[in-house]
Amino acid sequence: MATKLLRVGWHREHFLSPLLQLVAADAGKTIELVECPGGTGEMQVKLKNNEIDVCIALTDALIAGLANGQTSYKLCGRYIASPLRWAIITGKDSKYNSVDDIKGTTFGISRQGSGSQVMASVLALEQGWTGEEQPKFKIEGQFVALRNSVNNGDTSVFLWEWFTTKPHVDSGEVRFIGHVNTPWPCWQIASRNGSDDAAVAAFLASLEPYVNKFDSEESRAGPAVDYVTETFGQQRADVVEWLGSVKWESRLAEISENTLSATLHGLEQAGVIKKESDRDVSAFINTNVARIVE
Repeated sequence: MATKLLRVGWHREHFLSPLLQLVAADAGKTIELVECPGGTGEMQVKLKNNEIDVCIALTDALIAGLANGQTSYKLCGRYIASPLRWAIITGKDSKYNSVDDIKGTTFGISRQGSGSQVMASVLALEQGWTGEEQPKFKIEGQFVALRNSVNNGDTSVFLWEWFTTKPHVDSGEVRFIGHVNTPWPCWQIASRNGSDDAAVAAFLASLEPYVNKFDSEESRAGPAVDYVTETFGQQRADVVEWLGSVKWESRLAEISENTLSATLHGLEQAGVIKKESDRDVSAFINTNVARIVE
């Protein structure tokens, strides 16, 4: 009888280079990659529909989903320790040239509850926008649709990871008018409730050495730059800049309770989730796989 493959949801981003290196070495023995162009929102849907077993996705969207009542998954590990830089992106010929210009306008988002929506709310909080100044949202779907929406005027801007989007700026398709950083470590790992916990734990154990090697000084000095440049078609200078800003977690099968609580507080402040004084954060964690740490 063939071994059931662990279905891993992912989005085509350079942050997941260690995952791709593991999958190449695994050669289809234990892991099946399931690409999710719609990002974290699509992964959440696929977890609910039993189309994937585990995913590496955005911290804020995963935690917001859990806080807002999603029951199909729990956090089972951590992945990136540093913040994510979200670009504020507008059309190539749009009238918007600064963050102040987009106050009270319609932002494109990929899905309800997605990182693109969460970070728009964080931006509004940071800018002090209230009432009619706050963004309105229009669901557009994946990147191409979002790009088209800012160019045809259906939306003013959308938010997407800076370095993933930069090639589209270099080619003149869209423009950057600013950025906003996440106030929390930006990537976590989640597993579907009902998935094989032993298989998920084995996956994290097998991924960890690839993460640690990719994050090493030796790798950053050349091999990691080469890999991202060749795999994702990024400009070498952009890859070097990105690697200077990102830090992976060294132990994946852990969840920081402090990080989880701080993220929940930030999401409450941004109005993404309701404020609760007695929230049990441990209920968000698959403790059969992950150890809770400070």
